[in-house]
Amino acid sequence: MMPEPRPSARELLAFYLEAGVDCALMDEPVNRLVDAPESVRAAPPQPILSPPVLAQPAATPRAAPVAPPAAALPPDAAIVSAREAARAAPSLQALRELLAAFDGCALKMTATQLVFADGNPQARIMLVGEAPGREEDIEGLPFVGRSGKLLDRMLAAIGLDRSTVYIANVIPWRPPGNRTPTPQETQTCLPFIQRQIELVDPDILVTLGNPSTQTLLSTREGIMKTRGRWIDYDTGSRSIRALPTFHPAYLLRSPSYKRMAWQDLRAIATALGALPPRST
Repeated sequence: MMPEPRPSARELLAFYLEAGVDCALMDEPVNRLVDAPESVRAAPPQPILSPPVLAQPAATPRAAPVAPPAAALPPDAAIVSAREAARAAPSLQALRELLAAFDGCALKMTATQLVFADGNPQARIMLVGEAPGREEDIEGLPFVGRSGKLLDRMLAAIGLDRSTVYIANVIPWRPPGNRTPTPQETQTCLPFIQRQIELVDPDILVTLGNPSTQTLLSTREGIMKTRGRWIDYDTGSRSIRALPTFHPAYLLRSPSYKRMAWQDLRAIATALGALPPRST
């Protein structure tokens, strides 16, 4: 049997990124499987001696106790707190500030920064994904990695760009290692994205991928059944036409579905073209 080829450095780095390892702790790698240095191996064993009697150090002032961090809110209380905070936001800027100060979601403690939104708050179309990834966590903007570049090309195909759309995520903080957000994390963050949609007040809402579709449109059907199908999204004050489609990250893994995504994009362009002018 031929031995399997050893993975290249590029393949190993890709594996570590997928596993959530995205930063180095030391300047040089440490191989802990090699033998100990010769100087260590050659050192003779030391005789066992009685432990020396150490002089007692002079008494030092005891440091002031450090206050423990505030206890995390219970799950139900965190959701209630999120609803109250989101409801109180009169504008997108106020909502951003409330979200930045909100401590009811543990993802905030592990993320680099808040990823709130990008694009034009007066846009007639709003796109919502699931959660930020590594690049988004670094830059503080949604959809700036590989999937973001694909999303930009998708928008350009129907004459749109980030100056004519508004982009956000259901979860505004990156989950560690890009793991799937828990149902508790999703429900805690849900009131904020709902209020964000209400404040932007778009004419068309595009949900990118299965998680955002199921969360915002209250459906248990998969994206294969919901994509390309117009669904009404109720903000409480009006109904917005919503269209689910594939997440760009999924299209990068499964490019054969780009044809279906193109059909969805054409439907979005047709719907935008049919909108009456906004009253000023």
